[in-house]
Amino acid sequence: MKLPAKEFSKSKHKHLTLLGMSGVGKTHLSKLLGLDDKWYHYSGDYRIGAEYLNNAILANIKQQIKQDGCLADLLDNDSITVQNHITFDNLSSVSSFLGKVGNPELGGLPIGEFNRRQALHREAEARAMLDVGEFITKSQAQGYRHFINDAGGSLCELDDNKVYQSLADNTLIVYICAHEDNESALIECARTHPKPLYYQQNFLQQQLEIYLQENQFSYVAQIDPDAFVRWIFPRLLRHRKPKYEAIASQYGCTIDSIDLHQCQNSSEVMELITGAIR
Repeated sequence: MKLPAKEFSKSKHKHLTLLGMSGVGKTHLSKLLGLDDKWYHYSGDYRIGAEYLNNAILANIKQQIKQDGCLADLLDNDSITVQNHITFDNLSSVSSFLGKVGNPELGGLPIGEFNRRQALHREAEARAMLDVGEFITKSQAQGYRHFINDAGGSLCELDDNKVYQSLADNTLIVYICAHEDNESALIECARTHPKPLYYQQNFLQQQLEIYLQENQFSYVAQIDPDAFVRWIFPRLLRHRKPKYEAIASQYGCTIDSIDLHQCQNSSEVMELITGAIR
């Protein structure tokens, strides 16, 4: 059930979940609100890496270390240790674990291992989102009046009504819709800095088949990982957009990225969000 605009406006405790692609403005919005220290910032990606994928991340790093005989001995006799120093501003350990599919000689992962990590990430993201209600309670106990859940761009890929309903019960879901110019910038960023991404398995399989055929490849191991990310990203945008829209339509509201980037302070952000609630 959606939160009426009048009720949201009068509420002394504002709880938000930000929905949208990475780079669309979620962090910008969080920082504008964060100028007011009454906001508690919950990062879904941080929770994923620090809690639910931490052991898998460390196991992967240790496996790579053990490929060096000297380092393997040091690790086995506890002369060296490995830690995951993830922060809100540095989520590279999660990104590195997720990886890219393709030629191992170019840094890619075999399709089986890639799918295994994708499945672990999906489960971790769902659990992190189901933790939001608990963290709202904790934040209030710590004296915070408001709460913002900066969710990952792949939240729409979960297709899990239990997760979406839980978020809607505890927060107002705000979808930041990428303006056409913003979409172009996102695509250009993916072209120049291709990053690991989460894909729904059926979508990935379909796109891999198309890519292999277009490039006359026989195996996934022939794929250049970065080239594949550059190629698939615009398709991923088109795949995710109706999913974002459906979630916002059922559970929340939508604001435009251009309107958001014109906001200068928290008051203007809240006015934009309140005006978007129908």
